[in-house]
Amino acid sequence: MSPPAMAMTNDDATETEFQKGVKHLFENGVSKLPNKYILPVSDRPNVNKEQPNAAKSNLKLPVIDFAELQGPNQSQILNSLSSACEEYGFFQVVNHGIPIEVIRSMIDVSTRFFALPYEERAKYMSSDMTSPVRYGTSLNQSKDAVFSWRDFLKLVCHPLSDVLPHWPSSPMDFRELTATYAKETKYLFQRITEAILESLGLWGATQDKTPEDDEILKQFHDGSQLMVLNCFPPCPEPDLTLGMPPHSDYGFLTLLLQDEVEGLQIQYKGKWITVEPMANSFVINVGDHLEIFSNGRYKSVMHRVFVNPTKPRISVASLHSLPFNCIVGPSPKLIDEANPRRYKDTDFATFLEYISSCEPKKKNFLESRKLT
Repeated sequence: MSPPAMAMTNDDATETEFQKGVKHLFENGVSKLPNKYILPVSDRPNVNKEQPNAAKSNLKLPVIDFAELQGPNQSQILNSLSSACEEYGFFQVVNHGIPIEVIRSMIDVSTRFFALPYEERAKYMSSDMTSPVRYGTSLNQSKDAVFSWRDFLKLVCHPLSDVLPHWPSSPMDFRELTATYAKETKYLFQRITEAILESLGLWGATQDKTPEDDEILKQFHDGSQLMVLNCFPPCPEPDLTLGMPPHSDYGFLTLLLQDEVEGLQIQYKGKWITVEPMANSFVINVGDHLEIFSNGRYKSVMHRVFVNPTKPRISVASLHSLPFNCIVGPSPKLIDEANPRRYKDTDFATFLEYISSCEPKKKNFLESRKLT
């Protein structure tokens, strides 16, 4: 269904309209990108231009076949996992055990949520960053100088029984489908984390888990989970803006589900490279907390999202870490004379304070935690 041809322009798209989000602008027939969304020339995506920092080719991320972690190739898979986290900070997971129906239903119910009338979506708008449910636009709509072409719904997922009554009740099956997906991704996160800790050498074939290792795993079991449903409508001038600016993720791991529309790019060897969507797989990326925990061995890599003029794009990011009140620091097992401690301890409260006080960009928060 095409949007009404009222062709909103820069003149009549006021600040109030921008606060309502890009889906609202698209539905009202915006035909020219409002100035609020136009990036400085140096920050533009240049996706289809011959630019030195724009990659010409797509990237197939390392693929981890999760089913093989239980088989005779386990050590080989753990080595592949380690290489992916060191070199790319990203990998894709297949045979992950989450039913295809759960995946399809999550993309479908997200699409239906963003298709609701603006008035219904707006019920969940909030500037309170601790709210269990928050609908909004851009990255931080109260602070961003230039807005991003993205609307989002953020859902705190732990403890599920406490937060579920606050989640949207429309579409009617939203809570049921989203809760199922949240539980499945939480379980997958726990299994991937166990493999990642083993790939770091914390335990393995020649070294059993210690009580401290069991305690760490228990903390992840009780850890934080934030789910972000992202909506990137078609954009009238996609070369002038981004769906999300370059950033790293603050948590331990992010599990990303995306539809078949390209948009995700990662920074690899100084270039922006497009990640090819792969049906029924998850894109997993190392977060700031894992870079800190691994004492810099695994890299939290910058990524961004570009938009396009014809196809809407939906993605669902599930961000996982230790409980909100936990301190994250380098693992004592990964510090020795050859590898001195490289990061300060940090916690979620420090991160919230940081992003509340400034416009979060790139890897600034992680840089602030480095020991000089």
